[in-house]
Amino acid sequence: MGLESVGGLAMHIILSKLGPFEAASVACLSKRFRVWASEDSLWAQFCSHDLNLSSPLDPYGDPTPSFKAAYQAWREEFAMYPWSLVLRAKRCWSTLKEWLAVNFPEVLPTLRKGASEDEIEEFEKSLKIKLPLATRVLYRFCDGQELPNEHFTGSLPSSLLGIIGGYTLYDHLVNVFLLPLSQVIIDTKGITHQLGFSSRSKYIVVAASATYSEKIFFLNCSSGQLFVGTRNLVTDGEMLPCVPNALISSVHNSRGRQQQDAMLLWLEEHGRRLQEGIIKVRKDGKIRSINLFPEQPPLCSSAVTNGVKVRASAAFVPEFSNLQDESEKYLFAYSIRMSLSPDGCVINGLTFSSCQLYWRHWIIRANDAVVSDVNGEAVIGKFPLLRPGEEEFVYESCTSLPAFQGSIEGSFTFVPGRLVDAKGSPFAVEVSRFPLQLPDYIF
Repeated sequence: MGLESVGGLAMHIILSKLGPFEAASVACLSKRFRVWASEDSLWAQFCSHDLNLSSPLDPYGDPTPSFKAAYQAWREEFAMYPWSLVLRAKRCWSTLKEWLAVNFPEVLPTLRKGASEDEIEEFEKSLKIKLPLATRVLYRFCDGQELPNEHFTGSLPSSLLGIIGGYTLYDHLVNVFLLPLSQVIIDTKGITHQLGFSSRSKYIVVAASATYSEKIFFLNCSSGQLFVGTRNLVTDGEMLPCVPNALISSVHNSRGRQQQDAMLLWLEEHGRRLQEGIIKVRKDGKIRSINLFPEQPPLCSSAVTNGVKVRASAAFVPEFSNLQDESEKYLFAYSIRMSLSPDGCVINGLTFSSCQLYWRHWIIRANDAVVSDVNGEAVIGKFPLLRPGEEEFVYESCTSLPAFQGSIEGSFTFVPGRLVDAKGSPFAVEVSRFPLQLPDYIF
């Protein structure tokens, strides 16, 4: 074809567009092609694109002589897995780690190095299970998180470093960690025995809250689906799927068209929600944690009335939901954040430096039917005083619904100034409607 006459620069461009497998094949054509296909700048591109490597490192983080050697080391280390699955799992963890490095670096030291093939095989023998392919590769990259020494005792703040995060609801504090394989064995043997699961059960515990509040995630190693326990977990083994069943495929088939189990889909979706700012790190005093209350529309509503801004969103609470109770089947926590604009409270052209809440009104719907119309003083017994420039006043509450979707809307009544020294007439502040819905992905 006369390709040898096109020159090294042109061949570099062509090979970079072909990809690493094709570049390795072209190297077999002739000595000149071998030289072109061995240029380290070419393999640096492949390492950057496929493996997110900016320097030539092997899978264990050790330096290699060249980018080509690094790429070869990765291929050899994961030769037993579909390469596309390896790259996808690598991107999944890279997404999470890059977000953490910028937004929540405290979590990075809790992430364990990847498990070896031998460690995974010993794990499988111990529990008499076969991990789905995607989960197996995920653990090769990261063996869960180092748990706080006071695992499941609720000591703060180390128990709030869970990579999945959580929420607060009255005295119910949830923060979910990904468990290392060693802890998976302990918890699976203990919890599945407590629940009365068969010794031949294929369920393993892969994630749980490290606080007093028990929220437990189970991976079914046969189907590849991830489940979370409900309020009836202990009494009836009741669980909910965390990922759409239709998306799970080729769980144990290395030759399948696209291998993806619930763990991979779940972590990818979590990474997407973090990257897009749908969920964020929330600070409470000096304590920071990943908070599962959405921060972006359409899941988070926002309205400003006379300078008072109210943001509101809800999170599904599976561990308090009761699928056997037709009237209170699904429980939702909701978070209300209110603040005063820097210009203060403006009413009919008059500006006030503060305003204080004293009344609330909620309309709660299941589907489109009103199931509750609530009026009452204060919020959680508090009458927040808002001033310009201060942090949002945040409070959480909850409601149960007979349906898997609904909504809340309403208003707060404020007075300009303070309740004990009102500077004008009370005024209503809108709380724009926000959804309550059973999500496709449950975290």
